[in-house]
Amino acid sequence: MDEQLKKYFQGELDIAERLKLLRQVEANDELKEKFIECKNMNALLSLSDQADDKKVNREKYIRFTSKIKTRKAQRILLNIAGYAAAIALLIISTYFITSNHYSSISSTIADNKLYVPAGQRVKLTLQDGTDVWLNSQTTFTYPAIFSGNERRVTVEGEAFFDVAKNAEKPFVVTSQGIEMKVLGTKFNVHSYPVEKDIQTSLIEGSLHVYIPHKNKEGVILKPNEQVTIKDGVMRVGMIPHHDYFLWRDGIYSFEDELLIDILKKLQLYYDVKIEIKDPSIFKWEYTGKFRQRDGIDEILRMIQRIHKFKIQKDEENNIITLSKQ
Repeated sequence: MDEQLKKYFQGELDIAERLKLLRQVEANDELKEKFIECKNMNALLSLSDQADDKKVNREKYIRFTSKIKTRKAQRILLNIAGYAAAIALLIISTYFITSNHYSSISSTIADNKLYVPAGQRVKLTLQDGTDVWLNSQTTFTYPAIFSGNERRVTVEGEAFFDVAKNAEKPFVVTSQGIEMKVLGTKFNVHSYPVEKDIQTSLIEGSLHVYIPHKNKEGVILKPNEQVTIKDGVMRVGMIPHHDYFLWRDGIYSFEDELLIDILKKLQLYYDVKIEIKDPSIFKWEYTGKFRQRDGIDEILRMIQRIHKFKIQKDEENNIITLSKQ
């Protein structure tokens, strides 16, 4: 079976053989786990400039197979992979359909789950043509093919949606017990489980935000409006800062924002703990833009030029401490 897996990812199986293997993968959990591992490695290799060279890919595949056997090697691989490679590695369950040839087994397809690590972002296009941008430390669950009378996805973290219009099949986003229903629109969802509230901002179109089974208690947003939901209470206001959504392009933008709120976001985006020794730092405000790829250290140094504070870093425990100079 290992040989069949190798041939599958090297493109050496015909359609009938590929379909047979996919059915075996679906029926066998152990084989499914191997398939996912191979899929991840193959996705990384396909980003090579020599992706069309089967001989080169076969050699790289063998080398990666020997390295990936240890968790340490997996961590090293992720660290050195870079932005695009990290994206490829994190699509952990899109293994049931790899081309239109496999639509005949779509009824057995499970949801795909994609996790974006700290310091990364991802853009993907769903089967219906909807574009989705995912921010750092976001988990996104979606079907390979939308079936039934609606298009339903789930997000934990932050996502921006540009929904393809389909009047007959509404698009529904679920996040922490809240649902958002649209036919076609552009909107942003900020919903990290570690935070106490959910915020949905509408850029274009119309959006119904509600708690399931309580539709009448929801709100319908108009363009440039946003709703903040905390403890089941919804509050609607205007979007104060449209440049905030530049995170889709890898830019973090803040406008007259309290430093404490900025630090909370940076903790989420870069998976680091930031401790403040002097509470007066919380009251400082900051306006500026940062590139995501600059990293947490450079961003703090840029803020430090305006607001003077000391930075201490505990690499072992992944803690950054700020104190007044």
